[in-house]
Amino acid sequence: MKQMLMTLALATTLVAGYASAAEKTAQQQKMTVCNQQASSQSLKGDSRKSFMSNCLKKDSKASGLTAQQQKMKTCNASAKDKKLAGAERKSFMSSCLKKA
Repeated sequence: MKQMLMTLALATTLVAGYASAAEKTAQQQKMTVCNQQASSQSLKGDSRKSFMSNCLKKDSKASGLTAQQQKMKTCNASAKDKKLAGAERKSFMSSCLKKA
């Protein structure tokens, strides 16, 4: 009986751990958004490091945007930088918004 309870407790802990690991934290979401922005601007080396540092320091709560809204903003900016229009823009936006 004791062994069965221990096994059940261990299984519950593992399942809970996997469920929480699947969700991104606010910092991880911010890192993803900043990386997307840096990539869309084709930044490399020191300019990328500087951009990432500034981007990660910004208070995301101050903007009042949800993670999905921020992703939409980033994808729109990328599409604009690439001067996409029509079906090409729609396709790009669809794939960009599906990315994690």
